[in-house]
Amino acid sequence: MRKRILSVFALGFALVCSSFGQTHDHFLTDPAYAKQVNKQFLSRKDLATNREQALFGVFNQKLTTQEKEALEFLYAYMPLSDLADYDGEFFLNQVRTAFKAREYFDWGKTIPEDVFRHFVLVYRVNNENLDNAREVFFNELKDRVKGMTMEQAALEVNHWCHEKVNYRATDGRTSAPLALMRTSWGRCGEESTFTTMAMRSVGIPARQCYTPRWAHTDDNHAWVEVWIDGKWNYLGACEPEPELNVGWFSGPAKRAMMVHTNVFGVYDGKEEKNLQTDLYSVINLLSNYTDTRTAKVKVVNKDGKPAEGATVKFNVYNYAEFYPITTYTTKADGKASVITGKGDLFVWATDGTNYGYAQSHPDSPELTIVLDKTAGKTYQEGMVINPPVPQKIKELSPEKIAANAIRLAYEDSLRNAYMKTFINEVDARKFASDNGLNGDNAWKYLEMSQGNWRDIKDFMQQEKNNMYLFPYLASLTAKDLRDTPCEYLVSHLNLGEKSGFEAATPQDMIAGSVFSPRISIELIRPWRAFLQERIDAQYPTQERATVEQIINFINSNVTLDEVANYYKCPISPKGSVELGRADKESRNSLFVAICRSEGIAARIEPATSRPQYYANGGWINVNLNDESETQYPKGTIIFNNSASNIVKPAYSTHYTIAKFIDGDFVTLDFEGDAALKTLPGQVTVDAGYYRLIVGSRANDGSVTVETKYFTLNEGETKPLDIILPKTEGRIQIQGIVDMNSRITLANGTDTSLKDIANGKGIIICFADPDKEPTKHVLQDIPNQQAELNEWGGGILFLVPDDKVSTAFDASVFKNLPNQSVWGRDNNRNLLNAATDALQIEFSNNFPLTIYLSDIGGILYSSEGYQIGIPENILKTIRAEAATKNP
Repeated sequence: MRKRILSVFALGFALVCSSFGQTHDHFLTDPAYAKQVNKQFLSRKDLATNREQALFGVFNQKLTTQEKEALEFLYAYMPLSDLADYDGEFFLNQVRTAFKAREYFDWGKTIPEDVFRHFVLVYRVNNENLDNAREVFFNELKDRVKGMTMEQAALEVNHWCHEKVNYRATDGRTSAPLALMRTSWGRCGEESTFTTMAMRSVGIPARQCYTPRWAHTDDNHAWVEVWIDGKWNYLGACEPEPELNVGWFSGPAKRAMMVHTNVFGVYDGKEEKNLQTDLYSVINLLSNYTDTRTAKVKVVNKDGKPAEGATVKFNVYNYAEFYPITTYTTKADGKASVITGKGDLFVWATDGTNYGYAQSHPDSPELTIVLDKTAGKTYQEGMVINPPVPQKIKELSPEKIAANAIRLAYEDSLRNAYMKTFINEVDARKFASDNGLNGDNAWKYLEMSQGNWRDIKDFMQQEKNNMYLFPYLASLTAKDLRDTPCEYLVSHLNLGEKSGFEAATPQDMIAGSVFSPRISIELIRPWRAFLQERIDAQYPTQERATVEQIINFINSNVTLDEVANYYKCPISPKGSVELGRADKESRNSLFVAICRSEGIAARIEPATSRPQYYANGGWINVNLNDESETQYPKGTIIFNNSASNIVKPAYSTHYTIAKFIDGDFVTLDFEGDAALKTLPGQVTVDAGYYRLIVGSRANDGSVTVETKYFTLNEGETKPLDIILPKTEGRIQIQGIVDMNSRITLANGTDTSLKDIANGKGIIICFADPDKEPTKHVLQDIPNQQAELNEWGGGILFLVPDDKVSTAFDASVFKNLPNQSVWGRDNNRNLLNAATDALQIEFSNNFPLTIYLSDIGGILYSSEGYQIGIPENILKTIRAEAATKNP
């Protein structure tokens, strides 16, 4: 039977190839490429045989040749998550809507086949959850942009995106576009996913661009490129400008060391490829933004011979770790290279056991890295890592800036009007009172639920008498509250209670580690009933399965596949079982889900991402496929603060530790861990070989780094002193601003800089509050609230009058220092005075943040996107005080 099926497909494909003279009937007009796609399609069909009807039954419908070939292309290269959690009707709808847009808009007929195939047809942008946004967006946008040029349409679509979504930081799970629109805000990765899908919905080729980590500051960013009349151009997602190739990140992008994007399917574009696999490519777009260089290394073994098959990671320093912007595997000559920016890289090479490293500078020749190091040696090193220098960016005319600001303010008002439909505190508390609920808790979760408030309200009402109601809601993330349907929450809670839990489970653990559907960063789906039925069928005579039986079930039914789920979108527990295949992270989540379905408390351990279950008063590690290694010897690390530090060290900002695993150091995730909120603080970790990184970033973006390599033995308690290294250079007066300059505060009061400074000094942040960089600063400043309150100088947020929006509300920025005030800079008078003093050509690269001494000397300045601005100002203030009081 199997041979007959294959022969039918082969015959069908031969008939397709024989008619390639009529290329207008085909979606894939190159016979060789079509044959390659068909071969890969058949391979994926075999892989997904467990979901054959759900996925491939759609081919039994009447399809055009183009629809069939387009579907085959999508199935041939889609990641495991999509094969596991979606069905054929969804993908067919994506194809038909994409073709509808191509026919509806004039530019659709001008797009080359390969560009349309990879950057319009494809339904996935990155690791977002999927929905029918393409169809919804097309229906809403088609009349709005009909008749425009392609460029005008791209700019207009971005304005529409800004009406729907604005920037706000959130967690790492990427919401589906429609869920994001319901919330009305999201992080840059979500904004760019949303905007890319909006562009594709009207037939404009688009792709998400991503700098994995900046080199000059501790963060990353994503934006969008659109193909317009034969050329790729960039824009800020949900941040419309009057022209293409303009954005607040234009300056930072010129200092980037990598900009890349994933391309679905086999792609033969002109761009440099960082990675090429059978399913996708990672292409290097950096040369679209800045001058580049080629960093070259040769990896050799201890005997000097080329190391074939070595892993080479090209790293930037970011968030107190060495983060790879790309990874290569050496061939027989031991060589690897990357096109990167004109800054420093920390290059790491390993064969899985031995390792070596080197620092690559802009003028470095080919470096030789010897794999002559192994775990166990204790030593310390220091280095300075320099990013690319700032470069000049494109300037817009004042008239265009002013006109765009008016339009942005109107779009803000539309979005804010929608957000005013969310439940308010008065109504939330009345609802709580009517249903016998705690008013504070009810308002807390209803406010967090944003546009999903009706579902959360319905859930509270249905479960108002459930003792686990609020502990259960507390186990969810804020994003869960914003996009999880009521029925999913009810299902997990009720089925959890029905199945019960082990008697030894602590009461405070039941809601979060047994009943809760939140496991890692996956989308919450209703998997509990499905898993209970499967496990009950496997072990019908038991009250619940044992942990060993759960491990055996997973190992017998779910194959580990670390390649095919390349977008790293988590596969649901149900999808992993139905498909019978999953990546490591999804399979670990499946273990936790089955345990919870069986009433066993389980979790993903935050620092190491290991699956664990609770037994005998503690958390037990699980290593799927290797039951003999469920326990690891432990040691303790105590982090101590040094009296020489002028700021309080923070994990993932100033320092991290990483454990040596398979030839490289893997950073442990203790960011936000309560144990390290203040130092000294201690953590318990596996015994092993570790690297401590401590770094201080200077105002120019360079970083002084100290590393310490050490062994932690079983049962050992090791103290580590966190001493922030001194950055090179001294404080210099960069210019003078008149402290008698007058400004008008937001409350109408007329005052001077001298009055605000309170005899000490003043921090001035020239802000564009509608844009993401300013919001970053406003989110960073509360982290130093106590220190800035203690200092007592002035803090002024000054908005140029051409950036003032009627929709702007300063009250949304919480926990700013007590002395913070807001004002309006009429005609940019003070901004111009500051830029003249600094002798810079300011190109609307907000925020411009300066610190003035009590006599008006500019001792610190930062233009544009930087993380850690308040921390660096504090360093300046304290260094200034030290010079006054040596």
